[in-house]
Amino acid sequence: MDGQIHSLESFGTVDGPGTRYVVFVKGCPMRCAYCHNPDTWDMAGATPTKASYIIEQYERNAPFYKNGGITVTGGEPLMQIDFLLELFTLAKEKNIHTCIDTSGICFDPDNASWMETLDKVLALTDLVMLDIKHIDPEKHKELTGQPNDKILAFAKYLSGKNIDTWIRHVVVPGITDDDTYLYKLGYFIGGLSSLKALDVLPYHTMGESKYEKLGIPYRLKGVPPMDKDKLIEKKQVILDGIKARRAE
Repeated sequence: MDGQIHSLESFGTVDGPGTRYVVFVKGCPMRCAYCHNPDTWDMAGATPTKASYIIEQYERNAPFYKNGGITVTGGEPLMQIDFLLELFTLAKEKNIHTCIDTSGICFDPDNASWMETLDKVLALTDLVMLDIKHIDPEKHKELTGQPNDKILAFAKYLSGKNIDTWIRHVVVPGITDDDTYLYKLGYFIGGLSSLKALDVLPYHTMGESKYEKLGIPYRLKGVPPMDKDKLIEKKQVILDGIKARRAE
């Protein structure tokens, strides 16, 4: 089976624990206003790549990854769930730490065959990094073009399966920095028993030039980067929500 791949990165340091081999897949149903990989949205220009090739490339530099592993990101990895299953099956044969960086948008509890494959994938997954873009349903749809019900349901599903989960949230000035919603986000994720880490990331404008090259309007033009000092305050609001939930 070929995966539809955007690119491969041999020295990732922000895509899970340790130094990692990072697989960027093609295809994503989300249209996040601040997405810095709009060139992964559709399958155009994908490089068909076999799972065995990725494992071979990993093993060429295996000593560098002794405290890391393989992360599949994108794009949206769960759009290519069968390929993900094949890749992680091979990875686990080599005792490689596996991580999925996902929005959870593909979660489909009403599709029995898809859920069966998902469970097989999760049995081979050491860590899920789940991006929750916005806790409010309507504001999430404005920001990403998609509702968030399946994403939040996926978070609960991971918790029920006891899959180690890192929550990621990007703070965008004037869009995702409202303390009311940040507290609600914290309160929600405070109920996840499998929560292992929280990454609160500052919005930046480095992807804007990519939109210009692709001829795609950049919806956040003029929005300033997130002040990193304020980011610390915003993370604390989420942490307060987590503590309140866990104190109940």
